[in-house]
Amino acid sequence: MSDVPIADHALLSDRHSAALVNRDGSIVWACFPRFDSESIFASILDDDAGHWSMRPSDASTSTREYVDGTMVLRTTFDTGTGTLEIVDAMELGPSADAHRLGENAPHSLLRHVRCTGGRVAVEMSCQPRPEYGLVVPIFSDIESGIVATGGSSQLTASLPVPTAVSNGEISARFTLEVGEELYFALQRSAIGQGRRAYTQHEIGDALDETVSGWRDWSRIHQSYDGPWRELVRHSGRVLQALSYQPTGAIVAAATTSLPEEVGGERNWDYRYSWVRDASFTMQALWVAACPDEAHEFFGFMTAAAAHSQPGRHLQVMFGIGGEHDLSERVLPQLRGWRGSAPVRVGNGAWSQPQLDVYGELLDAAFWLREQLGEIKPEIRAFLCSLADAAAEQWEQPDHGIWEVRGPPRHFLYSKLMCWVALDRAIGMADQLQCTHRIDAWSTAAESIRAAILSEGWNEEERAFTQSFRSAELDASALMIPIVGFLPASDPRVEATVDAVFRRLIDDRGLVSRYESGADVDGVTGAEGSFLLCTFWLAQVLAAAGRVGEARVMFENAVSHINEVGLLAEEIDAATGEHLGNFPQAFSHVGLVNAAWAIHQAETGMPGST
Repeated sequence: MSDVPIADHALLSDRHSAALVNRDGSIVWACFPRFDSESIFASILDDDAGHWSMRPSDASTSTREYVDGTMVLRTTFDTGTGTLEIVDAMELGPSADAHRLGENAPHSLLRHVRCTGGRVAVEMSCQPRPEYGLVVPIFSDIESGIVATGGSSQLTASLPVPTAVSNGEISARFTLEVGEELYFALQRSAIGQGRRAYTQHEIGDALDETVSGWRDWSRIHQSYDGPWRELVRHSGRVLQALSYQPTGAIVAAATTSLPEEVGGERNWDYRYSWVRDASFTMQALWVAACPDEAHEFFGFMTAAAAHSQPGRHLQVMFGIGGEHDLSERVLPQLRGWRGSAPVRVGNGAWSQPQLDVYGELLDAAFWLREQLGEIKPEIRAFLCSLADAAAEQWEQPDHGIWEVRGPPRHFLYSKLMCWVALDRAIGMADQLQCTHRIDAWSTAAESIRAAILSEGWNEEERAFTQSFRSAELDASALMIPIVGFLPASDPRVEATVDAVFRRLIDDRGLVSRYESGADVDGVTGAEGSFLLCTFWLAQVLAAAGRVGEARVMFENAVSHINEVGLLAEEIDAATGEHLGNFPQAFSHVGLVNAAWAIHQAETGMPGST
C-alpha cells in the first residue's frame, strides 16, 4: 500500500485528527488523538505499519465521492455478483461546531457497509500498529468487539461479525445480500477506559450525526456563489477538515513525509500550523467559508506567536496546541512512500529566521480589521512590535518562504513581506493606537521599497528575481502585485510574468517554485511543479485583466484534482502524479483565492486590500 498513488486517497477528519482511505477501501493513515500524534495506521509509508481494509473478496471496480456537503466518504464497489457501498467517517461528536470538545472528542473511525445490489462476499483486515508501526498490540475479546492495547493508548474495535486474530491482525469474512448492512467502529481511548463496543444503533446514530454536522456547517458557513462554486466550497470544507477544533489552528497537510520527489529526501512533516499560511488562509476562509473560522485561526496564531521569547525572531510555525519546540527526528523503521526515505516527524524549520512572517501576521490582522474591533492591549502591543521588528530586521538575510536549508540570503519575498508588515501597520495605526510610529514605519517602508526596486529587479533578466542581485527566478515574485506593492499592470510585473512563462512553466503548463538548476535550498534532488504557484499566476493574470489566460491557468491546475476534489502540494511534471503531503492546505487556499480573483476581474469588483 506504500506504493499506491497519492491521488488515490481521500481525507477523513473529526477536526482533531485525520485519516486517509485509498480507493480499495483501506485506511492507510490515521493519527489519534491529534493530527500530529503518532500514527496507528501508516501503511501509506510502509506496508508493515498498519491498516484497516474493507473490500469485496472478488475482483471489483470502485467509484468514490463525498456525501453532499460533508467530508464523509462513500465508496461503491461493483463486482460480478453485486454492489457494495462503504461509508467512512471520523465521528464529529454532538454539536461539533458549537463548542470545543477538547479531549472529550470521540476519536472514532466509523464504517458502514451495505449491499445495494445482488450478493457480495466481503473481507476485512484490521492491523493496528501504534507509534508509527513500532508497536504490535495485545488483543482482548469483549462483547461484540476486540480491544487492542499497546503503546500509550488502547483501541476498541466494534465488530458485528465473527473474527479471527493472528499475527497482530483482526480478520473477518462475511457475505451480504441486497439490503443487508453492518456498522463497524474503531475508537481510541486512554488505557483502561472505554472498553465497551459500540452497538449497531450507536454507530448508525454517530454516522448520521456526523453527516448532519458537516451539512449544518456547510449550510451556515458557506455562501460563495462565483465561478467554480462547488470547487471553492469543497476547498472550504477541506480547510475546515484540516483545522484543529480546540485551538483553531490549521495544519499545512494531514500527513508527514509524502515526498516531493519519488525516492528523494525532500520529505517533511506538515502536520503543524505555519504563520506564513496566515494571510493566504485568512482570505481563503473569508471567501469559501465564514469569518468565524478566519477569526479563530488568527486568534490561535497571535496567541501562539505572542508567547515567543522577547528579542528572538518570530517563530515561523507552531504545534496545533500552540507548542513551540517542533524538533525534527527520523523514523528509521519506516521505508517511506515508494521507498522515499527518510521519514521525518517534527520540522527543523521551526527554528529558522524567516522575516516574511511579520508581514503575513499583520496582513492577516488587516484582513480582519473590521471584525477585530477594539483590540486587546496586549495584542495591539504585539502587532505593533511586529512592525517594529520588520523595520529593524529587514536588511538581514534569512531562509525565505521556501525554508531553505542552505545559507541565508537576501530573499526578495522576505523583504516584500517586511514592507507588507509596515504598510498594513500604517493602515491600522489608529486601531493599534500606534499613530506615533507612523513616521518611522513609513520611512522604513520607503527604504524597503527602494531596495526591492533597485536590487530585486534584474534588468538583464527583465524580472524581479529570487534574491537581491541574483539572476535566479522565483515564483514568489508573483506576490508583488497580490500584496499591492505594485499593480499587476506595472511593466516590471508584466515582464516578471513573462519570465515566469518562459522559465518556470513545465510541459503541463504548471509553475515551478524556482528553477531546478538553482542551488538554493541545501537539499539534494528535484521536486514537482507547485500548485500554489500556479494559482498565484492565475491570480496575477486576472488582476492584469488577462482573464481568459487566468481561466486557462486555473482550469489547468484544477484538472489535476483527484476524483474526490483533493490536491497535494505538487504535480510530477513527467507523470502528472501528485507529490508531497496530502491533502495540502496551501493548494486549496490557492484554488479559492485564484477563483475569487477571477470572479473579481470578471465582475469588476474592487480588490480587497
